[in-house]
Amino acid sequence: MKDTISIHDYLFDVADVGDWEGEEELVTDKLNAVYHAVWHTLPDEISAAEVEQLLPDIWDQLRGGTVLLEADEDELVDWALAYVRQQLEQGIPNADAADEEE
Repeated sequence: MKDTISIHDYLFDVADVGDWEGEEELVTDKLNAVYHAVWHTLPDEISAAEVEQLLPDIWDQLRGGTVLLEADEDELVDWALAYVRQQLEQGIPNADAADEEE
């Protein structure tokens, strides 16, 4: 099902990330790199509902602090891959409910 979804629908533009005190482009670049890395590891059979839950969850986890500025890209990617792996292993509650409705 992954082949019916486009990563480009989830990538950020500088205007999307909000105010990062002049570092909006850096934050955007790091976040998009994280999304691309995660995308390449998602299973081909992942549902659109799961993707729609996972990718925004990554942003929700990162946007409240300074980690996007302080951590290097590799650290962020490693964290995101571990986060996604954990979410997939545990099941994604909101995505499961959305799949049942379809």
